[in-house]
Amino acid sequence: MLEKVYTNQAPDAIGPYSQAIKCGGLVFTSGQIPINPASGNVEAETIEAQAEQVMKNLGAVLKEAGSSFEKVVKTTCFLSDMADFAAFNEVYGKYMTEKPARSCVAVKQLPQNVLVEVEAVAEAE
Repeated sequence: MLEKVYTNQAPDAIGPYSQAIKCGGLVFTSGQIPINPASGNVEAETIEAQAEQVMKNLGAVLKEAGSSFEKVVKTTCFLSDMADFAAFNEVYGKYMTEKPARSCVAVKQLPQNVLVEVEAVAEAE
C-alpha cells in the first residue's frame, strides 16, 4: 500500500507529486531543494546556506513520514557545480551522522537554478 506524505514544513510538491511515498516499510523522498517553506522562495545564495535549507526541508519530510536522518539508508545528491562538494559535504555530515550509502552527481541545471538538491530513502516506522 502506498501512502503519500505531505507537510507544510517543506516546500509544496509540484502537480501530482508528493513530498515522499511510504511503501513496504520504506520512505522514498522527492528531491528537496532550498526553498524556504514560509516564503515559498529560494532565499539562500551560498552552497552552505542552500545545503542547510535543503537538509531542514528533508528532515521535515522524513519526520512527517515517521522517519529521521538516522534511518536514512541511501541518498542521492545533485550539485550544479562539483567544486561545491566539500562545502556541501560539511553541512550534509552534520545531519547524516549514520553515513548512509550516497551518490553525488553534478547536473547541468537544477529546478529554479539552485545549487543543490537531495533525495533519500529511509526506513519508516
